[in-house]
Amino acid sequence: QPAAAAGPARWFLGGRLNVSVNCLDQHVEKSPDRVALIWERDEPGTAVHVTYRDLLDLTCRLANTLKKYGIQRGDKVAIYMSVSPLAVAAMLACARIGAVHTVVFAGFSAESLAGRIMDSGCKAVITYNQGVRGGRLIELKSTVDEAVKSCPSIQHVFVAQRTEKPVQLAEHDVPLEEEMAKAASVCPPESMDSEDMLFMLYTSGSTGKPKGIVHSQAGYLLYAALTHKYVFDYQQGDVFGCVADLGWITGHSYVVYGPLCNGATSLLFESTPVYPDPGRYWEVVQRLRVNQFYGAPTAIRLLLNYGEEWVRKYDRSSLRTLGSVGEHINKEAWQWFFQVVGEGRCTLVDTWWQTETGGICIAPRPSQEEAEIVPGMAMRPFFGIVPVLLDEKGKLIEGNDVSGALCIAQPWPGMARTIHGDHQRFVDAYFRAYPGYYFTGDGAYRSQEGYYQITGRMDDVINISGHRLGTAEIEDAMADHPQVPETAVIGYPHQIKGEGAFAFIVLKEQAADADQVKEELKTIVASKIAKYAVPDHILVVKRLPKTRSGKIVRRLLRKVVTEESHNMGDVTTLEDPSVVKEILAAYQKYKEKSCS
Repeated sequence: QPAAAAGPARWFLGGRLNVSVNCLDQHVEKSPDRVALIWERDEPGTAVHVTYRDLLDLTCRLANTLKKYGIQRGDKVAIYMSVSPLAVAAMLACARIGAVHTVVFAGFSAESLAGRIMDSGCKAVITYNQGVRGGRLIELKSTVDEAVKSCPSIQHVFVAQRTEKPVQLAEHDVPLEEEMAKAASVCPPESMDSEDMLFMLYTSGSTGKPKGIVHSQAGYLLYAALTHKYVFDYQQGDVFGCVADLGWITGHSYVVYGPLCNGATSLLFESTPVYPDPGRYWEVVQRLRVNQFYGAPTAIRLLLNYGEEWVRKYDRSSLRTLGSVGEHINKEAWQWFFQVVGEGRCTLVDTWWQTETGGICIAPRPSQEEAEIVPGMAMRPFFGIVPVLLDEKGKLIEGNDVSGALCIAQPWPGMARTIHGDHQRFVDAYFRAYPGYYFTGDGAYRSQEGYYQITGRMDDVINISGHRLGTAEIEDAMADHPQVPETAVIGYPHQIKGEGAFAFIVLKEQAADADQVKEELKTIVASKIAKYAVPDHILVVKRLPKTRSGKIVRRLLRKVVTEESHNMGDVTTLEDPSVVKEILAAYQKYKEKSCS
């Protein structure tokens, strides 16, 4: 539509657009002093409010600085920063000038960062001198220095100051704030085609080599904005609290692009759920009057461990919607989140989606008001999403009360367009297994009522004596034990049964006799599922191997059990790679004890 008809915001002639205009300029025209971001810094109680006018100014100055140093439309820029308004401005500045950003979690190793820079061919990195998280300092600049040694494509490293620590600037380093202070506060937006690349985000592949998932401009933005508005019932004036890091897709879609496109006030959470104490989330909810709270089940299970008093201490009456993201939420965590955090009165949406889908695909809302919500179930497909279940032969499974491979039958705006530099891998990974369908890699159950429940990754389905069983089902059953906050079950080769179940469990600190708990777990699984589902082995560990976004990396557990520990692949994406040695030692001890 003609630019004049739409005003300067939204669309340009010929159906072209700029994402940053949709996220900033259109709101600055109408309500420049509306708060866009509330930055909850790591230091407790030090929130910084950033208006849409401020954020546009920051974005334009940063965009002009990038242009001054030769960054142009189509160039790739790596962002290696802790959660902050400047990190959001860096993403939007790239979008404004037509550059492509790839955000790398500010905790990945130099090796991981270098791998992503080399695969994407980045010309620049934007970083901080240091990051701050959970009261600890993270040396970001020195990690970048180490990474770029092996990255000839890097021409400049833009360095901002998060702490007072001075930085030794090398030849290619640019002091970001100094340059932004000199830059103009107006930057004309590039006119982009709806299918131009907006960003790349790396996600782990089953081969261990990360995949650069590519998202487009218009389709991605539309889908992020619509799902944000309708799944969470976002109303103008609400404070939307997604506590995800910007380094994963949830941060892109539900901290930055979806909320800002809708003119929302979005929370930026720099800290951890337990710093300075396990009441941090709920203190933030009380102080900032958060209306929607969206977080990972792994954090909920962690907090559940500390008891209810940390939650009840704070006023949570502002909350209307709770959301869960990143992995399957077990029933105990769901109930605790719903009853304790939400006081039994908040809508709880267990959302299913992936980096590749761009936004939420299956969730209990939107739906009719007061429509039922089943604990631990994603339930209803979003507008335009057509889920189907297929059997091993690729045949459509009709009817209800059935299980199969979860596929999506028609395209939707937010879907990934390719894997950077390897379109064949994209086709093979998502479209080859079931021709004509997008294969999610997940198994699902369609209930009697037609609701969808994710049963776990298809590679997390084990076949015990001919019984196909999602490891998530066993985990769910075991999680009912009051002394077991976390479990991970994997399949391993079994001489008689074909495959057996091996369970790794974390016990609460005050847990009684571990052997007694193991016996009780076996009884629970036998009664909840069947005797054949009882794990052959249960190993107690201090913690499970997780990515930064809280996903349990089961392939590493599988390698421990199948004794392939010499070939662990890339473990730098783990929150703490030392957990691998810890689990290996526990497994060896367990094996020796079993043999004796």
